[in-house]
Amino acid sequence: MNANLQLSERPTIEPRWLFPLIDGALAFLAFGLAYVLRYELQIGPAVDTIQRDFGPYIPFAAVYAPLIWLNYQRNGLYRNIVGRAWLEEIYLIASSVAVSIVIVLALFYILQPLVTSRLMLVYVAALTMIVASVSRLMRRWALAYLRHRGIGIRRVLIIGMGEIGRSLLGIMLSRPEFGYRPVGFLDDDAEKSAMSMGRVEAMGGTAQLAEVIEAQMVDTVIITFRWSHYDRIQDLTEVCRAANTDLRIVPEIMQLNIRQVQVENLDGIPLLGIGAHRSFSRANQLIKRGLDLALVVVTLPLWAPVSLLVALALKFEGAGPILFRQVRVGKDGLQFRMVKFRSMIEGAEELEEAMLRDSGEDPRHPKFIDDPRITQVGRFLRRTSLDELPNLINVARGEMSLVGPRPPTPREVTLYEPRHTRRLQITPGITGWWQVRGRSNVPFDEMCEMDMYYIDNWSISMDIEILMLTIPRVFLRSGAY
Repeated sequence: MNANLQLSERPTIEPRWLFPLIDGALAFLAFGLAYVLRYELQIGPAVDTIQRDFGPYIPFAAVYAPLIWLNYQRNGLYRNIVGRAWLEEIYLIASSVAVSIVIVLALFYILQPLVTSRLMLVYVAALTMIVASVSRLMRRWALAYLRHRGIGIRRVLIIGMGEIGRSLLGIMLSRPEFGYRPVGFLDDDAEKSAMSMGRVEAMGGTAQLAEVIEAQMVDTVIITFRWSHYDRIQDLTEVCRAANTDLRIVPEIMQLNIRQVQVENLDGIPLLGIGAHRSFSRANQLIKRGLDLALVVVTLPLWAPVSLLVALALKFEGAGPILFRQVRVGKDGLQFRMVKFRSMIEGAEELEEAMLRDSGEDPRHPKFIDDPRITQVGRFLRRTSLDELPNLINVARGEMSLVGPRPPTPREVTLYEPRHTRRLQITPGITGWWQVRGRSNVPFDEMCEMDMYYIDNWSISMDIEILMLTIPRVFLRSGAY
């Protein structure tokens, strides 16, 4: 493990000097653009044409560029913080620009240059914020593209698949843009180490750590054991050091509840606050319900005509009802009849047991590729997710939400382990976090971890993000069958 790396940082894909160089160039660019706005386009009070020379501003731009770099550095903008939001970066940029521009303004007053405009510094500050924020956004897009292609990914091995281990796994699966790819986990509990979590393999006990690191080319090991296992943690730490592998340890305070810990900073001293965390309070449920009803009503002119065309297509296809109703399990285990457009032949449910036996599909989340029960029109409806349009009726009734966990059938619920039942704590949805991250390709255990992540981290902005991500997934027909 590299002792010089702070725990919240990790190596960057790009060279360390790249963004300081870009930021310096953008600072000069901001001065140039501000000059054009002030003197060429004459935005603001009129200025004399004699003041059109950019030369007097060059020394101030030469001071401003390193000031920007120093303040970015001081505010930690160049630290590669995992999970830092773009809005947080904008805040750091704004803070740095404000300090830098005040210093340049002070130089204006001290040196009293004859051919300069103080208003131009306002333009410089605004333009610096814009170009720096856009550059950070482009960096995020570039990193996401590279990580999608397997470049810059940290291969992670989790040690301990208890509650915290599963929470970490859920976060990594739900947020691939963080660049962590879980390759497997180790656990000394024989029951846990014998059962994989979806596509994340169980690789045995901690005694196999060294060979697993080598075989799986592990970049980062995360230990989630309690500190009561201090001696074992020390042994595992030495193994990671010998393998030159990055190591992270979850603090024991996080074992209380990973969502109940709030981190504050008191002039450099970290304070950990423990309190109740309720993503779905009564007020939040009302907000979510209001959003559902508003979107159903606003989009009525879009989905109503499409539903009519689908109904006509099913009517012309042949015998059978247009709508398919099936009992599903909703919030708090209450059952309801979910409505969809019919996409299968009649009697399809009676054939499912035999298909499960023949295919070996997970009965808790069965998905059959090239399902012979699907009709010709039904295949198109499933590929485009149009079969789910009548779910909006369930949304209007309050039985479903636009966003939430997939509603299971009663038979599937009987196969749940106790931890899986947390999915039933909230209203099920038409789309959800796991659908936009993989749709039908996601195994059941991974789907559950993503649902837990959604429940623990819910916000209106998260629902809007999921709805926006659903649109391209549907049009690209990604993972649907």
